[in-house]
Amino acid sequence: MTKLQLDKQSPLLSSNFVFGVATSSFQIEGDRKGRADCIWDTFCEHPGHIKDASNGDAACEHVKFYEQDVDMIASLGVDAYRLSVAWARVMNADGSVNQLGLNFYVRLVNALNERGIATHVTLYHWDLPQYHENNGGWLNRETAYHFADYAEVVVGALGSKVASYSTINEPFCSAYLSYEAGIHAPGAHPISHDSGNRRKNGRQAAHHLLLAHALALPRMRKLAPDSEHGIVLNFSPCHAASDSKADYDAAATAHAYHNRWYLQPLLQGSYPDLLQQLAPNEQPVIEDGDLALMQQPLDFLGVNYYTRTTFTSTDNGWFKDVPAQGDALTTMGWEVYPQGLTEILTQLKKEYNNLPPIYITENGVAYDDTVSDEQIKDDNRIIYFQQHLEAVEDCIAQGVEMKGYYIWSLMDNFEWAEGYTQRFGIVHVDFDTGQRRLKDSAKAWQQFLHNRKLIKASKSIC
Repeated sequence: MTKLQLDKQSPLLSSNFVFGVATSSFQIEGDRKGRADCIWDTFCEHPGHIKDASNGDAACEHVKFYEQDVDMIASLGVDAYRLSVAWARVMNADGSVNQLGLNFYVRLVNALNERGIATHVTLYHWDLPQYHENNGGWLNRETAYHFADYAEVVVGALGSKVASYSTINEPFCSAYLSYEAGIHAPGAHPISHDSGNRRKNGRQAAHHLLLAHALALPRMRKLAPDSEHGIVLNFSPCHAASDSKADYDAAATAHAYHNRWYLQPLLQGSYPDLLQQLAPNEQPVIEDGDLALMQQPLDFLGVNYYTRTTFTSTDNGWFKDVPAQGDALTTMGWEVYPQGLTEILTQLKKEYNNLPPIYITENGVAYDDTVSDEQIKDDNRIIYFQQHLEAVEDCIAQGVEMKGYYIWSLMDNFEWAEGYTQRFGIVHVDFDTGQRRLKDSAKAWQQFLHNRKLIKASKSIC
């Protein structure tokens, strides 16, 4: 079995650097009867939306097996666990609290704390309650205010027992992939078959997601003053498909639209100049004071990184992505490109001198994993982690403040539009029986974190 190794002087072995694992509510929890429906329940019911025609009704049955799962997390030796709360499990359609649903998260956080595992809670990981979507979802400005109310309920119940809170996970995905591209729930809005309307809707959803973050954050800080508070964005370096000026311009536009569009309002209170280049009927509605509200202190920035993206120009001066090619692709069709993590974070550091401290809140890979004699050999995944840990070291060497690294994912789960066809976990899940099995990658992390503890102990003796 391949090992994970770092030099004993690596900054990642310091006592302040956090190693964790991550999941999200809809992808693992199951127990659909215990919550209201969300947009992914509805999306899964439409033929052709999910690759294997599956749904998240049962998923990994985490609600049922959470105590076993917490024991498993503890056995890995990680410092922290990143989870998300299901909005539809906590809040009823009439605005009242589903106390049974809220109590589940109280028990979960307590169980983690009892085992010395810090909890990182994400309040929104794509699973908008369907009752809000029925009123326009993220196209409706009121949804941002409903989110702030929901955040207040959760943080009021969990308080500073949670080490850190993230408001929104990957608003790019909830806006662009959902309302603009239509490949994620809820899909392109029925009134928006025209491509221009869909583009505007994606931008409007993005604005309301960032507004939701801004509205919730002050309430969260008041209720959990000892916790860290931030947001999670996904980034990817944008490369040109050729040496042509048109393709370089396309890649720069993609960077502004996919990366900076979600970060700049938070750090500078403005959108990239690209906004002014859009046709008026394709610009989002921005009310006075919105952007100023978005620019408030962040204790950290969560960053999800998986691969780079490549773009070519289009006849209308926009950009088009070029699928990755080659033999060394993951089962998602993504290129393994660890140096891209260093590239994008150092680029953003140059563009924004007030870039907050960073947690890598997701980093992982899907491969075809098979069980043979109760063993799952996934050396390719271990190599992937090794390469990306070295990229994090490179970030630190180039002046980016890095606070931690979370593996995506703790266990195999419902991978959104891909259904159960993709396995990102370091723990294998048999979706028929629910059985969990540690893959070799999980065992490599166990050994790595055990060795880290020994190194830290020896340093304290010296």
